[in-house]
Amino acid sequence: MSPAPHLPASAPLAAVDIGSNSFRLEIGQLQHDRYRRIDYLKETVRLGAGLDADGRLGEAATRRGLDTLARFAERLAGFAPEQVRAVATQTLREATNRDAFLERARSALGHPIEVISGREEARLIYAGVAHLQPADDRRLVIDIGGRSTEMILGRGRLPLAAESFQVGSVSLSMRWFPDGRLTAAAFRAAQVAAAAEFEEAAATFSPKGWDRALGSSGTAGAVSQLLLAAGQTDGRITPQALAWCIERCIEAGHVERIDFPGLKPERRAVLPGGLAILYTLAAQFRVEALWPAKGALRQGVIVEMHDRRMAAGRAYAGDVRDASVRELQQRFAVDPAQAQRVHEAALALYRQVEPQAGPEAQRELGWAADLHEMGMMVSHHDHHRHAAYLMGHVDAPGFSQSQQRRLAALVLGHRGGLRKMEAQLAQPAFAWQLLCLRLAVIRCHGRGPARPPRLSLRRQGSNAGLHWVPPDADLNPQTLHLLREEAAAWERQGGLRLQIEERR
Repeated sequence: MSPAPHLPASAPLAAVDIGSNSFRLEIGQLQHDRYRRIDYLKETVRLGAGLDADGRLGEAATRRGLDTLARFAERLAGFAPEQVRAVATQTLREATNRDAFLERARSALGHPIEVISGREEARLIYAGVAHLQPADDRRLVIDIGGRSTEMILGRGRLPLAAESFQVGSVSLSMRWFPDGRLTAAAFRAAQVAAAAEFEEAAATFSPKGWDRALGSSGTAGAVSQLLLAAGQTDGRITPQALAWCIERCIEAGHVERIDFPGLKPERRAVLPGGLAILYTLAAQFRVEALWPAKGALRQGVIVEMHDRRMAAGRAYAGDVRDASVRELQQRFAVDPAQAQRVHEAALALYRQVEPQAGPEAQRELGWAADLHEMGMMVSHHDHHRHAAYLMGHVDAPGFSQSQQRRLAALVLGHRGGLRKMEAQLAQPAFAWQLLCLRLAVIRCHGRGPARPPRLSLRRQGSNAGLHWVPPDADLNPQTLHLLREEAAAWERQGGLRLQIEERR
């Protein structure tokens, strides 16, 4: 599973950050562990402002997002799929109609879009900051987005604690300054609301745990620039400087009359919410100085893409998802020997029927095999359902929510009837993955070290023929019975058919 041969290790990589306030496209390159920006595009989309009371993303916001992605697609012309990763954050974590948006967005961008969890977003933010601003001191990194705020404690390149809070500059501004009026009472109410979100993290992010605080991305960068332009500070964000900003906003009385030097016009509408969050964080976590940080989510995505490429090429073990799978196996007491047997058998079958499958498809099948029994920690009865729930909801660094849902579907389908998988089986690529996983589980059902005859699977259109080698070997009666039952299950399901080619 090496990287595509036509892509050198130094090939540029592109990250698309589909944020709640802005969409960003970053194209960068890592050589000798040094990051170089090649291009950067940013557009204010206000996707988060398009969520209605029912959590549905409206058509106007959707259209703004799709138009922006179409422009990004023009810049990405000629990029191979493995050079691009697009991630979506809080607005699409919340949107009840996100799947409809994602389908249209993929068409506009020309690349799939992954919805990542809040903690995964925080981890990637820290990866970007740690790579572009390396240091060995203990750091608190804060990133205030449109609808969420991420906080990360770390040292060097290692994140020690990461959390995401559902409060951001857009959502707070919409809630407490809906008509644009800026009053002292509105700021106090916004600060109380923000403090309620952050209160549970007081111990985790106590100032005893860090030496320096850094503010990543839009809100912190914008406030730092206006403070520097106004001569209030040297760019650091302090409680006193924030109080000055809030007083100037109250004097202005309305967002349209905010006139800070260095503040871009598109920032005015979300500045009050951002200031309320910053002031609350400074007070609640005793942040005396927040310095603007180099690096953000988009650079973290590129750094991780580079690490995955190197890991796939076996240059070093840099794919954090492998470590996540090992940790989940330990946490849920998965039998590693059995998982490895199923893993090897599933991939051997899959390569026979999908020889052109890409590295990610193979790795997803392998991870599903590694974790298909994690639900046994809950109960042996219906353990595949417990495993699927866990896989779909557990925090697994490196995995997007989208990828976790695919793994959860494979885990759910590894045993039992196929009717529950009807929607997923409409996708041929998934159907072949699931067939190989189910056959591997059957082959290894004895759980012992004795190895039965190897199964051989051949593909003819939407039909699969299964036999075993060497051809004069016998399967034990239990395995043969299970294989016949499996063929009958696929026959009932329709679509892909499995034929057992028994030795006569």
